[in-house]
Amino acid sequence: MTRHLAITMGDPAGIGPEILVKAAHRLKHRIAAGDLKLLVIGSVPALRRAEGALGAAPIPEIAQESDWPNLACLQADAEGAPIEPGQLSADGGRFAFKAIERAVRLALDQRIGGIVTAPLNKEALNLAGYHYAGHTEMLADLTGVRGSVMMLAHGGMRVSHVTTHVALEDVPKRLTPERLRRVIDLTHKALKGLGLAQPRIAVAALNPHAGEGGLFGRQDIDVSAPVIATAVADGLDVVGPVPGDTVFVKLRAGQYDAVVAMYHDQGHIPVKLLGFEVDPTTGQWMELSGVNITLGLPIIRTSVDHGTAFDIAGRGIANERSLIEAIEYAERLAASAAATQRSAA
Repeated sequence: MTRHLAITMGDPAGIGPEILVKAAHRLKHRIAAGDLKLLVIGSVPALRRAEGALGAAPIPEIAQESDWPNLACLQADAEGAPIEPGQLSADGGRFAFKAIERAVRLALDQRIGGIVTAPLNKEALNLAGYHYAGHTEMLADLTGVRGSVMMLAHGGMRVSHVTTHVALEDVPKRLTPERLRRVIDLTHKALKGLGLAQPRIAVAALNPHAGEGGLFGRQDIDVSAPVIATAVADGLDVVGPVPGDTVFVKLRAGQYDAVVAMYHDQGHIPVKLLGFEVDPTTGQWMELSGVNITLGLPIIRTSVDHGTAFDIAGRGIANERSLIEAIEYAERLAASAAATQRSAA
């Protein structure tokens, strides 16, 4: 039986409401057939505003305890002052947090198959009193997990991260054998969940030229290389450290199924560079493809790979492609998790 995926709205002042409405329209035939079930969680008034602007039929609102139609919406928290598109506010951050909090509770209670998140605004989140660096850290806290891992995916470009939202000067000390092995193991597990029978993983070097024999730092030699050797001895297909200026070219060429990046920008830049489609005439980006997947949680969570885009919120021009891809990834991971549970029963 197909369970609902929760789609959290993120900050209602961003493009979340709009891309939710557009995605539901694009997926309406699958939803009508019961092949896909979605539960939108957030600010219902913000959703209604987006539906009105786009001329879409309203998504039915339900109570948590009621039977859910294939497509439904759930109010995350009490409304305050109206949340205006493109306007930073504490209420926008409050709704972003409350939607996640409610979705996590439903996921832990196994009432939904996973969570797909629309973007939040970190400044608004902190204005509301929720001091997290982003979704990944919030979800780890709400599920009681230490050491979750961010993976970005765009087509065959899959990149997981040893560190994410930390200062660059702090990265070397966070590259520990324990952390690197956890990222490798979770990456391997995720790739298996996505249907890759024999995942091939490359570990990116932290330093230029993988340290050049120690001339440019010893972390790749003293930390990464021994961990990789142990993983190989344990039966995993892992190579590295591969210099950062070539590892992503090889990933794009299909030599690996994923790369373990050392820090935020090392992993994000190549994926986003390929994910953005830019109009060469205007210089404006037209479309963004890519998915953010949180590994190591007791629940499934995928997300769009873009921000709230306050500058275009409410204008009807936001693109829903990344959200649809995030839904598809969540479906695949949920189906794999369900199959594993059935085989273990």
